[in-house]
Amino acid sequence: MQVVSARNITEHNQAQEAFRIRENSRRKQSQSLVQLARSKTFQEGNLNAVLREITETAARTLLVERVGVWLYNEERSKIECIDLYDVRTKEHTFGKSLSKTNFPAYFQALEEERTIAAHDARNDTRTQELSESYLSVLGITSLLDAPIWLEGRLVGVVCHEHIGESRQWTLEEETFAGSIADFVTMAIEASERNFVQEALRQSEAQFRAIFERSSIGIGLIDMKAQIVDTNLALCEILGYSREDLYGKRFTDYISIERGDLKLYKQLMSGIRTDLKTTSRDDLQPSKHQEQLVERHRIEMERRCRHQNGSLVWTHISVSVIPGSNGEPEFFLAMIEDITERKQTELKLRASQEAAEAASRAKSEFLATMSHELRTPLNAIMGLSQLLQQEIVGSLNEKQNEYVSCIYSSGEHLLALINDILDLSKVEAGKEELLLSPLPVSDLCNYVIWTVRDRALEKGLQLTHEIHLEADICIADERHIKQMLLNLLTNAIKFTSVGQVSLVVKKVPQGITFTVSDTGIGIDSNHFQFLFEPFKQLDSQLNRQYEGTGLGLALTRKLARLHGGDVTVTSTLGKGSQFTLFLPNPVHPRDEGANFTLSSLSSSSSIIPTNKTILLVEEEENTATVLQDYLHTIGYQVKWIDNGNDFLKQVQNLQPDLVFFDFQLAEDVRILNLLNILRQEPSWEDLPIVMMTFSEPLEEEISKLPGNVNDYLVKPIRIVQLESILIRYLS
Repeated sequence: MQVVSARNITEHNQAQEAFRIRENSRRKQSQSLVQLARSKTFQEGNLNAVLREITETAARTLLVERVGVWLYNEERSKIECIDLYDVRTKEHTFGKSLSKTNFPAYFQALEEERTIAAHDARNDTRTQELSESYLSVLGITSLLDAPIWLEGRLVGVVCHEHIGESRQWTLEEETFAGSIADFVTMAIEASERNFVQEALRQSEAQFRAIFERSSIGIGLIDMKAQIVDTNLALCEILGYSREDLYGKRFTDYISIERGDLKLYKQLMSGIRTDLKTTSRDDLQPSKHQEQLVERHRIEMERRCRHQNGSLVWTHISVSVIPGSNGEPEFFLAMIEDITERKQTELKLRASQEAAEAASRAKSEFLATMSHELRTPLNAIMGLSQLLQQEIVGSLNEKQNEYVSCIYSSGEHLLALINDILDLSKVEAGKEELLLSPLPVSDLCNYVIWTVRDRALEKGLQLTHEIHLEADICIADERHIKQMLLNLLTNAIKFTSVGQVSLVVKKVPQGITFTVSDTGIGIDSNHFQFLFEPFKQLDSQLNRQYEGTGLGLALTRKLARLHGGDVTVTSTLGKGSQFTLFLPNPVHPRDEGANFTLSSLSSSSSIIPTNKTILLVEEEENTATVLQDYLHTIGYQVKWIDNGNDFLKQVQNLQPDLVFFDFQLAEDVRILNLLNILRQEPSWEDLPIVMMTFSEPLEEEISKLPGNVNDYLVKPIRIVQLESILIRYLS
């Protein structure tokens, strides 16, 4: 009898087959990862090429139809597909996106899980949001998604998409998907690293090109003051070759002045102090970068010794370059040849001093002669009045005519001498105002009464009108009477028929006195000559109307000494209108007390503070004086030396007042910036004050319609400056 033993090994064989399949899968996955690790594409740093290789490898290894790489946008509001490989078409596409707002559960799962292995993706709570708009449309049944992490931050996801019957993802496949996501992370890092390296190479190349081609001399100097590198421009300035200068002491070629060593020590200690402060306060270097540039640089004008023995005037700017440890490592010296400019400055300074000396001599001569002429003139006028009174005997008709002529001529000459004396005092800066509160009605009655007879002789109607609120003005009594009399006398002189009127109004910034006439009028082409001393408009007027042309010139200068001005509008043949403007005063504590010009200058202490002023000035000395003074009296001031970033500074600073160099405004580009500024509703009322070297002509002012509120004449005096501040910032 034979016994046969039989057993069913089907399960065993199936287990063996499953084990073999898993082993093959693991081996295939390992080989794929090794292949990616050795790929030359990674070394080249081309992100698109690397992602193509990764998606193709993942699809081939896991036997899925589609593999995509999705990255967050900058706002992190959605993920965008930057590469999607389709096995059936063997094509790579990109551009689709998934919004975080539309799929919150899916995005939350990405943040919380190592991988999302959705066997039944359309019903899985983590991915079912994608079913209607994405999964069902493409026939996707199973998803294996591995989040991409970079420096501890989720930046995207690698999505493996299976089409057909639902698929059970194995633990090995989930691990492989995570490794694929890690390779994407490495690809992104390599790409960013290559980008930074390439940018650094380009930056170095650009710096070297600038270094070599710069027209300004550049020298790199070590801490022992030895020259490490120079550009061609510096070699030309000093007359040496680069080889000659290498290793030499920089200070051997520059004239040293007392205090230079102290400046260099301060430069060195300053950067160390700031670096320690930055480290202690844990502040980002970028927040201090601008301060370091401003503080850790010294600028000076020094003469350099040329190879041929001559001396070259240069402007030198020295900065410190710190090393990787933060300690000073090099000095960077920027050297500009300013010999020609320096020579021109010296010539201009000499010319200016000569002109100022001549002007002072002229003013002193006029003042002296005016005083000397007064003594005999007083005798002539006094004695002629005695003769007119016939105190020493009666006169015949012809003698009376002669005496009257002598007296009127003396009166005319005395008025001329007074004008010359006042004008010379103002021009010499020696005129002092005695300011006090004055009733406007008294002033008007006085000047109208004074010129009444002249108007009646010519048959002119003489009127005056004072608005109710214009009851008091603060001025020098003698000079305001003088200004009003000059304007009224001028109006009567050049009006043959009609009327002359004086109207006084209160305006927001001060008070105006307007003298109008129906006289001959003035051609607008002649406006530029109106306020120049000793000038009349043409020879015919000079013959027809007596005068020296001093009245209007003196009136404007006195008005500006008060902080005001005189302006004119006129139509030829129809009449003229001259307006004297005086600004609102700074009221003293005792309104009844007189106060002088010096007290007005010191009144800045009650000017409103916490105001910001933008100073746009090309010339450094003018800017420095203005900036220092305005800082001293409590204003915040930002100075820029060009108008290129004018709009940006206005937007950043929100200034309350702008001082603008008139020479810069002549540039068409800058003029356009002013026009753009005025078109903005928030800036249409921003006060803009032009600064000029002389009185701007009418045609120059007409180029700036609506853009400019006022102007100051350089050199700017404190009285006029404070008047502007009071007018627009009080």
